Amino acid sequence: MYEGAVQDLIDELGRLPGIGPKSAQRIAFHILDAEPEEVQKLATALVDAKSRVRFCEICGNVAQGVQCQICADPRRMDTVICVVEESKDVVAIERTREFRGKYHVLGGAIDPIGGIGPNNLRIRELLTRLQDDTVKEVILATDPNVEGEATATYIARLLSALPIRVTRLASGLPVGGDLEFADEVTLGRAFEGRTQVGV
Repeated sequence: MYEGAVQDLIDELGRLPGIGPKSAQRIAFHILDAEPEEVQKLATALVDAKSRVRFCEICGNVAQGVQCQICADPRRMDTVICVVEESKDVVAIERTREFRGKYHVLGGAIDPIGGIGPNNLRIRELLTRLQDDTVKEVILATDPNVEGEATATYIARLLSALPIRVTRLASGLPVGGDLEFADEVTLGRAFEGRTQVGV
């Protein structure tokens, strides 16, 4: 335990995902050792990101304006939507350069233990996007873990009555892993070998 502001800084850093107590302490002391200008740049970047970054009104991805760059890009296919849990998954898939359609970011996965149900996700917005018969395929690219599988199964059941091909990313992704940490080759192969979801 440190005094006052130092401990407050460590505590706040420790609340960030993936940052344990020792990492929080290391980061805090790095910040304290840094030049004031560097610390100010970090603080400004945090405040700017929080105040300027929004979520795309179409897909839910992070954006600077009303729409994200992908939704605003006329070269992207409107006929295929890739459903992901988080914006970081969009970045992971974009690195593969395999996918030329558009995305739909759910904002998480179904997790009853964590108190997240279908109504807490952007599933209703997905169904709205599918109303005009433009979309011919929905790729379910949720994480290959229990929550991701439950979410994919739930969405597949909802879409089973629609004249839309529903596919799931193929094997190659580790079970229990996150899309964010998959390498480009593995993720690219998973896209190439995706299979139709039978309900």
